[in-house]
Amino acid sequence: MGNVLGNIWELPIWQDWLTILGKLSLSLFLGGLIGWERQKGHKPAGLRTHILVSLGSCLFVMIPFHSNIEITPSQVIQGVAQGIGFLGAGEIMRTPDRENGKMEVSGLTSAAAIWVAASLGAIVGAGLYAMAIFGAIFTLVTLRVLKRIEKK
Repeated sequence: MGNVLGNIWELPIWQDWLTILGKLSLSLFLGGLIGWERQKGHKPAGLRTHILVSLGSCLFVMIPFHSNIEITPSQVIQGVAQGIGFLGAGEIMRTPDRENGKMEVSGLTSAAAIWVAASLGAIVGAGLYAMAIFGAIFTLVTLRVLKRIEKK
């Protein structure tokens, strides 16, 4: 019976390992950028949460590319998008406003940031690196620059 993993010293195996390591590293980095921005703003979902969301999404999306499991990337992406909604929903809260007692919704931006972190991980997992990098840049601009504009 042959080795299921193949000969780890063969070049194609190492190329797969390096591709996997590169994808996971990039998803960790991009999720970390978003998470760091949220952490600096003292948001409940910060660095570790965004890294794990991005990394987990990347891992899920890599499954059909790096295995013989009969599932399409689009099926995996749909599952990730649906599942991440539960995590985002946990970030959204309704609380009474202190001044007028009306209910106020908070956490929408944090939930959206979690959703974007998941998409960035999925994009990296699919090998669309430029799209992921530009997506992260635009997300950071939205979170940092537009927040300043909103305050004015």
